[in-house]
Amino acid sequence: MSHWICSAFILDPPRSCWQADLNFCRSFCTKERSNMSLLTHVLACLFGMGSWVTICGLWVELPLIVPQVPEGWYLPSYLSVLIQVANIGPLFVTLMHRFRPGKLNEVAVIYFIVSFGTLASLLLGFFWKETVVVQGVLRSVPLLLLTFFISIVDCTSSVTFLPFMMQLKPEYLTTYYIGEGLSGLVPAMVALIQGVGVMKCVNGTQNLNLNETAQLQGRNESAEPLDYLVPHYLPAKFSAEAFFFFLAAMMLVCLVAFLLLNHLPAVTRERSVSRSRRGITARNAKAPERKPMMDSIKGEQKINSKFGTGTYSWPQVLYIFVILAWANALTNSVLPSIQSYSCLPYGNQAYHWSATMASVANPVACFIAMLYSQRSLVLMGFLSAFGSLIGMYIMGMAVLSPCPLLVNDTSGVVLIVAAWTVFVLTLSYVKVMVAVILRDEGHSALVWCGAVVQLGSMLGAVIMFPLVNVYSLFSSGDPCNTKC
Repeated sequence: MSHWICSAFILDPPRSCWQADLNFCRSFCTKERSNMSLLTHVLACLFGMGSWVTICGLWVELPLIVPQVPEGWYLPSYLSVLIQVANIGPLFVTLMHRFRPGKLNEVAVIYFIVSFGTLASLLLGFFWKETVVVQGVLRSVPLLLLTFFISIVDCTSSVTFLPFMMQLKPEYLTTYYIGEGLSGLVPAMVALIQGVGVMKCVNGTQNLNLNETAQLQGRNESAEPLDYLVPHYLPAKFSAEAFFFFLAAMMLVCLVAFLLLNHLPAVTRERSVSRSRRGITARNAKAPERKPMMDSIKGEQKINSKFGTGTYSWPQVLYIFVILAWANALTNSVLPSIQSYSCLPYGNQAYHWSATMASVANPVACFIAMLYSQRSLVLMGFLSAFGSLIGMYIMGMAVLSPCPLLVNDTSGVVLIVAAWTVFVLTLSYVKVMVAVILRDEGHSALVWCGAVVQLGSMLGAVIMFPLVNVYSLFSSGDPCNTKC
């Protein structure tokens, strides 16, 4: 109420009003608007945190889960396949926007998937250790099934959360991306506090097999056991069940934030201001905006066809989407699939610091984009090339595993941690650049933005899965005994 009173007072102050009172009211209203803006930024960030928090949380918890399930270290491979199959969710949403524009209630879809993700995360805390006999073999069916469900939720968020942010002013899109970056950082920090994967090397014994023993006896050599080091993982400070309940709480926070973004009066006024700025032009452009990039263009319009506001030509649109797919393929599937091979030869601490700093780099890149927003296609290409070069170094170290460059040198540890940090920082900034550009081009542009994000991630996973799991092109060394 005070918002409207102050607005009227500033626009049409009483004639008897002193200048000091007018200045005071202006100051008060400016502060009130600033508070509303801050609240909307916080809610947009919390909403973004729910986008990938469950899948990111599941991945960082794997060192604690794997020893307790029958799949063992094959579990990450199964999870990768399930996550890609879960792209049926964004595929359905994208096809609905393409062939039945306006028929899909975006807000209702978000309410459903976030509520469903909260329930699935809660059930994961109760049933992740349960097993079922499938064709005579124990399988973690509840874990795999619930992982598939939360994968559908997270994948579908890419094509629903982003278009919803069109309702708010452009600066809130960058805040949303900060929240999306925190969806990976927060679970990683909680896992570090939990003590997941903390390892130390302890003395052990290695017995030679009978053939080796016979050979030694034939050469009159001692067949006594050889001393060696074995990795010993320290117990976690709290259980995996508690961690999954934490993930469910994070999804519940996302649901509450979305509820407030839709119904809180302060946020509604923020959304109304955004709409009023677009004015009649936006309303008149509503119908063609639904599928501006995919409509078939006939005749002479085909050569000069553009999408959204007409700022970019079709070659530029293709360029933007190719870079978006490339950046997401590298950051979401290609290099994460070989992170352990590139980091573990340098030690367990190098691996944990690389994973943590990469998680930090994502929201930092979004924060930089908030302060220094750019739309230059040339800069986008330069940053993509630079990030790809850093990615080539990381890939090279993974190929050379278990004996990469500078493996026994502190500088090697520093380089690999810095490489992962700069790689994620650079390409995360590129992704925000693309989102800011497409946000200006309309709702449909952001729908296709989410679809291309998932397509790039899926293609990267499809390429890397056989290379890592079938053809075994990468080798992991013993963290305690590998000598180079």
